[in-house]
Amino acid sequence: MSLWGATVITNLISAIPWIGQDIVESVTINTELLTINNFILATGLPIIGIISSRVHINRKNRLSEKEYLNIPKSFLAFLVGIIDGDGYIQVSKTEKGFIAVKLTISFHIEDISVLNYIQSVLKIGKLKTYAHLKSPVCRLVFNKTDLQEVLFPLLLHHKIFFLTETRRDQFNRAMCIMKNSIKLFSDIPQSPEIIFKLPSTPEGYVNLHFFKNWIVGFTMSEGSFFIKNNNDACYQLRQRLHIVLFDAIKLVFDTNRKLDINKDQYIQFSVSSKKDIQTVIDFFSFIGLHPLIGLKGIQYATWINNLRNSSRYGNLRFPEC
Repeated sequence: MSLWGATVITNLISAIPWIGQDIVESVTINTELLTINNFILATGLPIIGIISSRVHINRKNRLSEKEYLNIPKSFLAFLVGIIDGDGYIQVSKTEKGFIAVKLTISFHIEDISVLNYIQSVLKIGKLKTYAHLKSPVCRLVFNKTDLQEVLFPLLLHHKIFFLTETRRDQFNRAMCIMKNSIKLFSDIPQSPEIIFKLPSTPEGYVNLHFFKNWIVGFTMSEGSFFIKNNNDACYQLRQRLHIVLFDAIKLVFDTNRKLDINKDQYIQFSVSSKKDIQTVIDFFSFIGLHPLIGLKGIQYATWINNLRNSSRYGNLRFPEC
């Protein structure tokens, strides 16, 4: 078993709320049998800018460069989809006029296992909980050094990038600061260099090598599986207005269902016909993508079980129990 294989198995089990960690702790893994995939990589991680020698970061838990390069692209695309939905890259001004950069992913505190999973794979980031809020949340925060040394170089190496305009612009701004070692907030260019161009057509998105796994991550943040009051099953995605991106999602799910646009601010993709629901099941269960985890994974499993017992959808093809 590879190190990544063991990590995925234990992390997916631990992503089950309430009981997952107990299961993981009951599993004994012989670490002497874990080996790194033995293949040669043509290039290493890109170096972004200059890391200040005055920065003291605890790197003892970091993976080696080879181990980082062995993290599957499916996980990274999944992660970028989550960040496009429930994350943001913040560039702020300090009291002395310098720059602070961080990337934050935010989930409801009951879904903390998802952030634990991400952190355990990357070995970077700081997990924070805010149980006192009216809607309790947990946040995984990556500081500038985490982004500069690990996450952004991995995305550049694998040519994986953010697909919403807001997150893409935030990434370009942060990259400009890092690549040019900009220290003062006032020195940040108004129009930073564009690192990756967003596709101009739906087909362009569909042809991206990471798009399908990105959809899985985006579903973690912005998707839902439910049964309507009229017993129609529904898979739904909703976010700020990204028409070309959502048209690409329609192509992936091979549907002519019309997109709903609300007040020119939000766009919603929703399907419920038997044909469309089978396509959704095929997508999430049968083509080898990164799995849904945490509460969204439980929601999907419950949805599938309800469909099995439905008179309308009961004859569809389902994953094994």
